[in-house]
Amino acid sequence: MNVGVCYAEADRQLWLRLEVPDGSTVQQSIELSGVLKQYPTIDLTTQKVGIFGKLAKLAKLDALVKEGDRVEIYRKITADPQQVQRRRVDA
Repeated sequence: MNVGVCYAEADRQLWLRLEVPDGSTVQQSIELSGVLKQYPTIDLTTQKVGIFGKLAKLAKLDALVKEGDRVEIYRKITADPQQVQRRRVDA
């Protein structure tokens, strides 16, 4: 089955398409993609993951992926969204 795995840092993005076996989970898809080797700072025990912009269900890493899904690894927020909005308004 064909899925995508995405991860972005402030200065670069990665989107990989790969074939995974039917019945694969979010975690298996991430591991098969090789993204953890390219970005060793990713910590799946603390970072959130999702599918097409929606957080994966309760068992997040154990959630099953479907044909064509885009698995996303979210990095931690580094700026307070309210502060960013205030700066835009003040500018």
